[in-house]
Amino acid sequence: MFRALASASAALGPQAAGWARTMASHQLLVAPPEALLKPLTVPSRLLLGPGPANLNPRTQAAGALQMIGHMHKEMYQIMDEIKQGIQYVFQTKNPLTLAISGSGHCALEAALFNILERGDSFLVGVNGIWGQRAADIGERIAPDPMVPGGHTPLSLPLPPGARVHPMVKEPGGYYTLQEVEEGLAQHKPELLFLTQGESSSGVLQPLDGYGELCHRHECLLLVDSVASLGGAPIFMDLQGSQKVLNAPPGTSLISFSDKARSKIYARKTKPVSFYLDIKWLANFWGCDDKPRIYHHTTPVIGLYTLRESLALIAEQGLEESWRLHREATAYLHGRLQGLGLQLFVKDPALRLPTVTTVATPAGYDWRDIVKYVMDHFDIEITGGLGPSVGKVLRIGLLGCNATHKNVDRWSFLERTQIHNPKVPAFWDIQ
Repeated sequence: MFRALASASAALGPQAAGWARTMASHQLLVAPPEALLKPLTVPSRLLLGPGPANLNPRTQAAGALQMIGHMHKEMYQIMDEIKQGIQYVFQTKNPLTLAISGSGHCALEAALFNILERGDSFLVGVNGIWGQRAADIGERIAPDPMVPGGHTPLSLPLPPGARVHPMVKEPGGYYTLQEVEEGLAQHKPELLFLTQGESSSGVLQPLDGYGELCHRHECLLLVDSVASLGGAPIFMDLQGSQKVLNAPPGTSLISFSDKARSKIYARKTKPVSFYLDIKWLANFWGCDDKPRIYHHTTPVIGLYTLRESLALIAEQGLEESWRLHREATAYLHGRLQGLGLQLFVKDPALRLPTVTTVATPAGYDWRDIVKYVMDHFDIEITGGLGPSVGKVLRIGLLGCNATHKNVDRWSFLERTQIHNPKVPAFWDIQ
């Protein structure tokens, strides 16, 4: 075989050299971008929005480590340690636990693409943008357009994907056990979606009793805890990346119970995404006790930083992390209310301890406030998202940013004599 390749190479030698000379004779049509000939500069900002948050120095240092191969034994060891860390923060012993190479949206799609099949009933709590996104993704699980004979007539009406049943509430609302049970009885879904930390509205959805309720109705429970994990308790075995974990965006955590795994492995059809096919990912992450097979090239540096962020929260302890977020956010609430600002979520028990929503002060445009704080103080806060746009300002205390010191750095918490007509007076700096 090698002799044949060598002979072919020798025969093509003059012709290949001619091709190279021809290509080299062409002038470049695009010049090197001037912007890329300058050093990269990044501003130093305090990120007090709903995420991402500032990195712990140790996590940041992990991102500067040397690259290794994504299938090296040392990388597999790091992946195994990440799995253990995810089991810890989720408080689960599920073997099918791993990190998705992608943002939280990727994890949501991975869950829905693998659990739901065409025609499955899907009950969705829509009390903010994340419920809206879950419903949208469910509707995209479309049927195979191919009909017998291999034809795909464009005029053929296609049936819907999953049968999505939204339970819609205004921003600030949450779901009671009674409301959920009524939805389960009416729609008999294979899957129920709830958002534990609805960062668009600042609501913390209670979870106690919902897993047992779904068990009685033979329904799987999918919980989005992106904005609450590490900041609020979640016990996956009892109840059913970029945020509190202070890891860079680009990886997301996911875990499947044995019942969810059984449904995935009993599918009649392949998931609509190869990249997010949990059977492949389970093997690549060493969750199926079989030799690992290449699936995709993982974000090696991103996994370094994820591993370190999980290590930091393991060293700190979940209970301590929950306490620090609870206390820092309570301190922020007190300062805000002392200025006469209104917290958007009225019931203190339903306030998300990581992202606080403040009702936009009457007579002001939230865009002006957000821009003013960024331009003058290099502090990020944000407005609403999805159904909460125009209604709230969002302030995040996530991970290592959840400190009294960061609350005190908010210069708007001190009344001053300087006044900007577009911004409330108490948001100005002395």
